[in-house]
Amino acid sequence: MNSLKLRSQLEEFFIEDIGEQDLTTDLIFTDNTTGKIVFLSKDEGVFCGEEIIKTGFQLLNQDISIELLVKDGQAIKKGQELAHISGKISDLLKGERVVLNLVQRMSGIATLTQKAVYTLDSSHTRVCDTRKTTPGLRMLEKYAVRCGGGFNHRFGLYDAVMIKDNHISFAGSISKAVEAVREKAGHMVKVEVEVETLEQVLEAVDAGADVIMFDNRTPDEIKEFIKLVPAGIITEASGGIQLSNIADYRDTGVDYISLGLLTHSYKALDISVKVLWNKGDE
Repeated sequence: MNSLKLRSQLEEFFIEDIGEQDLTTDLIFTDNTTGKIVFLSKDEGVFCGEEIIKTGFQLLNQDISIELLVKDGQAIKKGQELAHISGKISDLLKGERVVLNLVQRMSGIATLTQKAVYTLDSSHTRVCDTRKTTPGLRMLEKYAVRCGGGFNHRFGLYDAVMIKDNHISFAGSISKAVEAVREKAGHMVKVEVEVETLEQVLEAVDAGADVIMFDNRTPDEIKEFIKLVPAGIITEASGGIQLSNIADYRDTGVDYISLGLLTHSYKALDISVKVLWNKGDE
């Protein structure tokens, strides 16, 4: 993750939540009393959020002490302690919800991604994400996919060409769309083309596509389509693929399966924050 961008995002999130002040905390805790909290897993899954915890709390106060007990991508169990954070009580309370929200969601994505990878159970085909992410959280959600054992598709409209059905319809054909791109794009730009028929596969191959994506095709259709694709062209399957049927695509020979569900249909992992001690109890 980009550390500068992460700090900037967390600052915005804290401003949104705290506003001018934490009215409850600031009225109750008026001194510098210190305490310690623990992040506790209430479910099994894959942890993701080391940098969120470290950067988040230290943005509020650099004197906060953080002890991470797990690493990103590590399997965690119900009841497991994930991190100990100690410092000024008012800072701990102001930061816990924003940090916890992000860690829960990122861990949920990592957990779902790992489940998809394990369910596919392929030594060849990779599971990857899509652009179906939460606005503002793409960097974090795509990082969580990697922590779960998945791979990233393009990050945005800016880092790869992906010619989809509507591009093809407006351009008039796959050939015309690819030709227009090749005339203007640099040699480092990859071109992916979305196809639905055998005729489109052949046209995409002839047009010089770098990646061909089979859209909403069955495993049997993909097995037939892929026979027409030269070895130098990367293949991808997407659309209509769920955890319930992803294993059916195991033997299609496709290089990647892209799943929007990884970042739009995950369940946040159940993690809570509890007080371990406060100085006033000593």
